[in-house]
Amino acid sequence: MDLELRHLKIVRAVADAGSLTRAATALGLAQPALSTQLKRIERALGGALFVRGREGVRATALGELVLERARVLLPAVCELQEEALRFARQGPQGYRLGGTHGPLLGGLVDRLAHEEPGVPVTTYTSWSEREIAGSVADGRLDFALVGVCGESAPPGPGRLAWMEVARDPVHVMLAEDHPLALAPRGEIELAELAAEAWTDVPGDGCFGDCFAAACVRAGFTPACVYETDTASCVHLVQVGRAVGLCRATFPVTPGVVTRPLAGNPLVWRHLLGWHPAGPAAGRAVEVLGHAGAAHAEALVRAAGAGAGAVPVAWPAV
Repeated sequence: MDLELRHLKIVRAVADAGSLTRAATALGLAQPALSTQLKRIERALGGALFVRGREGVRATALGELVLERARVLLPAVCELQEEALRFARQGPQGYRLGGTHGPLLGGLVDRLAHEEPGVPVTTYTSWSEREIAGSVADGRLDFALVGVCGESAPPGPGRLAWMEVARDPVHVMLAEDHPLALAPRGEIELAELAAEAWTDVPGDGCFGDCFAAACVRAGFTPACVYETDTASCVHLVQVGRAVGLCRATFPVTPGVVTRPLAGNPLVWRHLLGWHPAGPAAGRAVEVLGHAGAAHAEALVRAAGAGAGAVPVAWPAV
């Protein structure tokens, strides 16, 4: 039997788990099947890799040798696969963009398509910032256009290069006949919304925790939060079932009024990420400029809903 990478993964899993039972569970195998595979691997390598005891298994001297090599080879092969994916996608493939919900991704696509009409632009969207960042890290996407709450770190720290496109204060969406929407003033205190039901879109960042903390500081705990898609959030606000949270770039919508929250208790930072060693790295400054311009255009379309948003110094293109 020739030794394969999957065999090294099995050996490492057994060593990490400390027992065949736990290793079988981690690998999704039945224990007898794992034992059979381990025996075949041991025969191929010329001796026992583990000594079995009442407290589990421990590596033999041969097992330690194999594990030492496996801990070098497995990460190296993983890195090779990522680099090969990035290399294979070099050339005139165009722009592969990943993003969450919001107007910036559409604005960026529009600007890139306008500036380079013969170059394809493809998109992938997800509620998960981590998923999008991971797809950029392994070469399936060129750029990630995501957001984080306040000064939180971007997803996948250490793997990607990140630049801030802009930052928006988080506003509240109200039905146009809501008493606070009819009041002749601009900002709303978060505490004034203590009795409201809320609606927001999902995500795997810390925004939900930051919102809950801001409410506690304002003296209340949200009684109800509907987490759903953007269209449903807007509908719940329009019919007066809930109030919603939105960024300053939220476009003008019939039946909905947006108001800033006093003191800006919540802030959203728009970020652009790319792999520093990937083929798209040389275009990052250009794409960052287009993303910044898309943000500025979104503020104009918001017709006042973006008052207080802060664009950063992105390069002009």
